[in-house]
Amino acid sequence: MLWKLINKQLDKQNISIYRLSKLTGIAQTTFQNYKNGSEPSFSNMVKIADALGVSLDEFRSDKGNG
Repeated sequence: MLWKLINKQLDKQNISIYRLSKLTGIAQTTFQNYKNGSEPSFSNMVKIADALGVSLDEFRSDKGNG
């Protein structure tokens, strides 16, 4: 699930959902929806990756399986 990959980066960088919300302009409730299984739009994934300073490749579920 995509949320696990996002959450892994949050833990790694010690960033809260509140802080990520402020950095991206994405509502905290939207992050709760992602946690519950909703998939982020491409534009929101770009905002999240930019805010965390990582490549979109970090959020590929098949990363490292090839």
